[in-house]
Parts: sequence; structure tokens; C-alpha cells
Amino acid sequence: MTNHHNLDAETRMIVDTVRGFVETELQPHEDMVDRQGFVPEELGREIEAKSKALGLFSANQPESVGGSGLSMKALSLVEREYGKTSHALHSWIARPTELLLACEGDQRDTYLYPCITGEKRELFALTEPEAGSDAMGMKSNARRDGADWILNGSKHFISGPCMPDFAIVFASTGFDETKRGPRKRVTAFLVDVGTPGFDIREGNKSVSYRGYKTWQLAFNGVRRGPGRGLGEEGRGFGLAGQWLTMGRVGVGTSCCGKAERILAMASDWAATRRQFGQPIGQFQGTGFKLADMALGLRAGDLLVADAVERAEAGILTDADVSMVKLYCSEMVNRVADDCVQIFGGMGLVEEMPVQRLWREARLERIWDGTSEIQGNIASWSCVRRLGTCPRPKVTIRGGFGPPATSPLLAAATA
Repeated sequence: MTNHHNLDAETRMIVDTVRGFVETELQPHEDMVDRQGFVPEELGREIEAKSKALGLFSANQPESVGGSGLSMKALSLVEREYGKTSHALHSWIARPTELLLACEGDQRDTYLYPCITGEKRELFALTEPEAGSDAMGMKSNARRDGADWILNGSKHFISGPCMPDFAIVFASTGFDETKRGPRKRVTAFLVDVGTPGFDIREGNKSVSYRGYKTWQLAFNGVRRGPGRGLGEEGRGFGLAGQWLTMGRVGVGTSCCGKAERILAMASDWAATRRQFGQPIGQFQGTGFKLADMALGLRAGDLLVADAVERAEAGILTDADVSMVKLYCSEMVNRVADDCVQIFGGMGLVEEMPVQRLWREARLERIWDGTSEIQGNIASWSCVRRLGTCPRPKVTIRGGFGPPATSPLLAAATA
């Protein structure tokens, strides 16, 4: 449970508002969405409208562009509450990517402001079939044709709650010579759905967060004229790094919220389920599991709080972020698995929410950079001072909160 004693009155009110919204407007629909495999459009728009009325919509964006301008600490606590329900549902409460703050001129009226008001939805399109963790292995490319760019390639596992209006697409626009040889120059483009040559369709279904859609994108000679590049040419990864670092902290805090909900279920079951004449929580085999779950959650919350404090002080490192994402995603999986064990056979029946939360927790170790990638980044930080450790190739996805510097991403794309 979030420690309200350490929060100011305004932040406490925000957390209570989000918690109430999750419990009354989102959680009641979880089973239906899980069974159907999608969020009905009418329900999604209802969530969207109600979240706007409460000021939760675009809460991650600064007030100067129409957002709520919440602090990093407040945003982390908001994401923690969202973690207690399905991503398929809370994603309808838009938190537009901060990459859109790089929009200039008429781009702001066409892309940034409509996303903040909810008139438009965007996708962040980086991952490809053969370029997941190895983002520099992307095959999508764009070549010059006069003042225009011609974009070709494909993306997959691009997630979002509904059909978007446009995508932020990363593509190679050439090569730069570096000390280690030629390196791809990556540029971000704004590509509207409906543009000739741009095909978008629903992708593979996942057993985690059923109802949260993935999209497949294909680009065949897509022409992007002047003003449809986002940021400077060749600076796509640097631009992404301003937003994506805090995304992994967001995953960590969301995992803590989910773990708190699962622990509460396990504790209630252990206190009421009786075997051999006593509650099963009185047996050490069960009691020690609960203790480990509580300890893991406490450690995860402390890691997140430390990362947020470091981010606000401007000293957050890639190792800090990776440790949060690695530990919290692994922790919620241990908590979910122990909860199934405590429930026994009832933990795996479809009528119980335990199996759904168990399935949903599993994805946390994969998206926004796998546990292996996070471990690679953290270990590299331990030995790089020796000057003998090769740079890891990483993909950083997802996010919330104001921009944060990513030294690793900047180094990897130099």
C-alpha cells in the first residue's frame, strides 16, 4: 500500500482519485475484456471521457501544452495504481508520448495538441520482426527524393488500445562513419494512417493483457514531405532517449501496483482457506511465501522511489533504470506464481482472477526491454570504467513523465 504519510495533500488526493477510478471504472470490466479479447469501443470512449473529467487524461504532459503537468513522483504513483488493472483498460487514459514535444510549427497543431485533447492517438513504432532488442538491426529505411523522403519497411508488436491516427516511425536514413565503422543514422517520421503505401492492421494476439492490441505496420514507398520528420534528421534515437528512460521506471512502478493487488488476494486466501483444522497461512510453507512476497514488494517500491528521486535531481543513470525494470518485473512474476501456489488448483480456474493476473505479470519481463537486456545494461555499468566492456545493443520502449537523459542511448548511437 502506498504510504500516504509521506505524501503532500495534493498528491494524496491524486492517488486516491486514481485508485477510486481504477476500482469503480476499470476493474469491473476486466473479466469481460479478458474473455472477449478486446475492449468495446463504447467502453473505451467512456473511460476516456471520464478520465478527462477527472483531469487524468494527458497527465504526463506539461501544463504549457495543455496537460496536467504532474511531477515525476505523482506520475509514478498514478502508474502504480494503474498497475492494479488491465493495461487494455487503463491505456484508454492516454499519456501521449513526450516525443511529441519535439513537434515544431504546424506539427503541434496537427499532432501534439490533438493527442493531448484526445482527438488523435499515436503509435510509437520502433520494433521490427528481425530487430527487437537489437534496434540498430532495423531494416526500415528512408531515402531522399528531392525535398521528400521515401519510406519502406515494416514494424510489429506496436501496441495501442485502438486504431491510431498516426505513427512515429523510426527508419534508417543513411550511415555515419564512427571509430567502429559505419553506423546507421536513424530518423523519426510522422506517418498518418491513410497515407498511400502505409498499411496497418491488427497483429498477433497475446495471452497477457488480452484486449490490448498490437499492430503490424508496412511501408511501401510512403512519401513524407517537408515537415513530416520529427526532430532532426539522424537524431531519432537521441530524441527517443529523452522519453524512453523513464518508461522503464513506469513499468517498475506498475509492477509494484500489480504485486500489491496479488499479495492482498494471497493474504486473504491464506487467512480464510482452512486445511488440517487451521488457516493455511499458519503453515510455514505458506507464511514464508507471503513474507517473501511482502519483502519483494517493499524492495520494489523503494527502488522506484529512489529512481524517481534521482530523476528529479538529474542524476538518473541507465543502470538505475535497468535495475528498477529488472527487479520489479521479476518480482511481480514471483509474487504471481506464489499466489497461484497458495490458491492451489483454484488459482488456475478461469473463474478466478488469479490466473489472469499471473498471465498478465508474465509480459512485464519481456516488453520495454527483456530482463536479459536490463541485466546486460546493469552489468555493463559495473565494468565499463575498465574500458574493456563492449557496448550493449539495446531497445528502450515505453514511458511516462518529463524527459530524462539517457547516456547509454546517446553513447550507443554516437
